Amino acid sequence: MARPPLEVADLVRAAGDAFIERNRHWLRWKHIKVLLAIRRCRTAALGGHLDECTRCGHRAPISYNSCRDRHCPKCQTAARERWIAARRRELLPTRYLHVVFTLPHRLAPLVLQNKKVLYGLLFRTSAETLLEVARDPRHLGAEIGFFSVLHTWSQKLKIHPHVHCVVPAGGLSLDHTRWVRSRDNYFLPKEVLREVFRGKFVDALKQAFQNGQLRFEGDLKLLAQPKIFAAWLRPLFRQDWVVYLKRPFGGPEYVLHYLGRYTHRVAISNHRLVSLTDGQVTFRWRDSAHHNEQKLLPLSLDEFLCRFLLHILPKGFVRIRNFGFLANRKRATLLPLCFQLLGSEEQPQAEQHASSTEDCPDLWRCPKCGGPMKVIERLTAAEIQLRSPPRISAAA
Repeated sequence: MARPPLEVADLVRAAGDAFIERNRHWLRWKHIKVLLAIRRCRTAALGGHLDECTRCGHRAPISYNSCRDRHCPKCQTAARERWIAARRRELLPTRYLHVVFTLPHRLAPLVLQNKKVLYGLLFRTSAETLLEVARDPRHLGAEIGFFSVLHTWSQKLKIHPHVHCVVPAGGLSLDHTRWVRSRDNYFLPKEVLREVFRGKFVDALKQAFQNGQLRFEGDLKLLAQPKIFAAWLRPLFRQDWVVYLKRPFGGPEYVLHYLGRYTHRVAISNHRLVSLTDGQVTFRWRDSAHHNEQKLLPLSLDEFLCRFLLHILPKGFVRIRNFGFLANRKRATLLPLCFQLLGSEEQPQAEQHASSTEDCPDLWRCPKCGGPMKVIERLTAAEIQLRSPPRISAAA
């Protein structure tokens, strides 16, 4: 894919330190750290390396190192490919489904002040909902396994927490003696999933309140009072929560391609950026209310960066999680059983970076012969500066 003409890094550099100074009243070190990482990504400031083709010996110019921050749009491709390669051996020879659980917009202000708690509840309650409804003999009557990916943004970069779940269309019978297949165009009832998810999340939110796990600041301070909090929650029971189920979309080969759309996304990709003119950023967004029509949205540079920073995750927060028979404590035992009951063998472990060093995530191919490039020398920022040609002084 061609390099986009405008990148988030360009916007961060354009905003400079002035953006940080104007917004110090709410910016935290975690926000500044991400901005600095994106600004320095793949520049001489992070050092670099020299690559040589293992086939024809071609040497490329200095490649600058990436920041590897998980919020950086440029650093996710290699991470995604490694993750997908690791998942390849876990994909079962059956159809797969896509399920999405979304939190109501009413919860957005509370989410922003309690990201770690509420994102954790979203993961837990959506997974419990799928597992519980699937185990019910009236529906599937099976133990399923799946992974969930957290996204926190809308197309306009506003807060919109939801989890994408990719699920095999079936599961282990409750006695683990056979594979239970779901019907061709049906998996689990959407209405039941909505009600169970809503009940579980609101109950978990009430418990978090009682345990003193929630913070209330600014306009939400009054919610710290139990009666006011209970009254604020009540309307959540009177609205339908959004649970989306896509019909079975294909087998394991297609799933690998499908996963790339969701696993390592950040709030906005560089390819959606259109222009930066007179301090105004314009980017593309998809209007789902009007047949996914592509539209342009202009925002001031400050507003764009503020929206981008809404989606910084808490330190150490895991945004891709496994559940059911794919959970870490069950996978080694139950996944081989799933392959056996489906009449297939588990795929062998893929080789790890067979043609390159293990610490080179940005493996690329030789522009001359297509062979794998290998790192032959690593350079610090100071060494790169020493290798740079001297500046030509201006003529007198």
